[in-house]
Amino acid sequence: MLLAGKHEHRKVSSSQMPGYIEDRWLKKRKDPVTGKKERTARYGKGKRYRVAGIPGVRDRSFETLEDAKAWLRRSSTDEERGEFVDPRDGSITLTDYIAKYWAPGKGGAPKTRQGQERKVRLQIVPHLGHLTLRQVTAAELRAFIAALESTVSSADYRRGILAELSAVLETAVDDRRIPRNPMRSKSVRWPKASKERREAWPLETALRVRDVISQRHRIAVVLGLGCGLRQGEAFGVGPDDIDWARGVLHVRKQVQALAGRLYFARPKGGKSRAVDMPASVAAELKQHIKSYPPVEVELPWGEPGADSPRKKYPLLLTTRFGNAVAANTWNTYTWKPALAKVGVIPPRVEGAKPWQWEAAPRDGFHVLRHTYASIMLEAGESVVTLARWLGHSSPTITLDHYAHFMPEAGDRGRSAIDALFPKSQPRATSRHCARAVRSPVWSRPTTWAPTS
Repeated sequence: MLLAGKHEHRKVSSSQMPGYIEDRWLKKRKDPVTGKKERTARYGKGKRYRVAGIPGVRDRSFETLEDAKAWLRRSSTDEERGEFVDPRDGSITLTDYIAKYWAPGKGGAPKTRQGQERKVRLQIVPHLGHLTLRQVTAAELRAFIAALESTVSSADYRRGILAELSAVLETAVDDRRIPRNPMRSKSVRWPKASKERREAWPLETALRVRDVISQRHRIAVVLGLGCGLRQGEAFGVGPDDIDWARGVLHVRKQVQALAGRLYFARPKGGKSRAVDMPASVAAELKQHIKSYPPVEVELPWGEPGADSPRKKYPLLLTTRFGNAVAANTWNTYTWKPALAKVGVIPPRVEGAKPWQWEAAPRDGFHVLRHTYASIMLEAGESVVTLARWLGHSSPTITLDHYAHFMPEAGDRGRSAIDALFPKSQPRATSRHCARAVRSPVWSRPTTWAPTS
């Protein structure tokens, strides 16, 4: 290999670093008459020294020979370690990188992708999109987090935004455009996850909503309150999902909406499950089927679009026109009027449009699922069993969400300990036995002395 200096080129052994430095102002061969190197057509134009010949690395130019040598040493070492990142690859703006390289490769459920795209479009790009990948530093991220605190009230939503940004930068690291993910810097402090507890309705409130909602849609409340189904799962139940003999309801699909277009999809997490179906829920289902026979509905499967396969399923819950139920429409024209009737939310203000209701984030359909979980846990149902019925991937998630619905658990433990340490105990016959039966601190007598 060749190493070209300011006025000379010299060979380097194969044991030395790969690549070479080229002087682009002077030719390698000397003039036979003058004995001096001839000038090239580029003499005096642009940067003089170019580093080339490193496998997998684009050429780079420098003003001085010292800078060229230093970069050649660093890049060659990093290349051997598999750690080399060409700084020019990080010159693409964050907006362009997301659009060209990150977004096209995103997977996951359509609704999930929609939420991710929304966070990127509304929060990340407006604040950081003009920066190149190399300019997204820890300092920029600290300023971004501070700006989010003043504009986004929910700590959990802020964490979601930062998680998306971190995923983008992690992908850039994998693509060898930046050496490390600045979101992992110690000085970049994420907001703490909120400790906000899931709140359930009193059972009386849930039953009143069930009774005042329109009869056609009553079954949705029954499925949410009696089986813990999510809203889309309740809208996707069909007669084939009901095992009358075993008292089991199979959750195999849900109805979802993306940009106003409905489609069938697997339940959250892509997993089907079987849920216990109490006799009272079975009776409600039979009455609903008798009053409103199932209607076969055809929708795209997986996600909306002309290329998506279409499937037909008979559904228990449909509109008056035999269509699948759209959650947004149902929430506005069916759910919230029922909430207003029982006093959960105030009635519409005078002169308001039919769709103008007060926001009720804590009183959406999902509160029925929370109420179902509270009823099960307060009745002593196993957390493992409840996690399976709710479709949680781990009982830990169930405990994180609903442990506060188990106040009697402490009482059980206290009773068990009290049974081990009765209040009155016989006097021990030896010093050793006295130590063995000594009461714990919380039940110890005011005076105690070992027998001799």
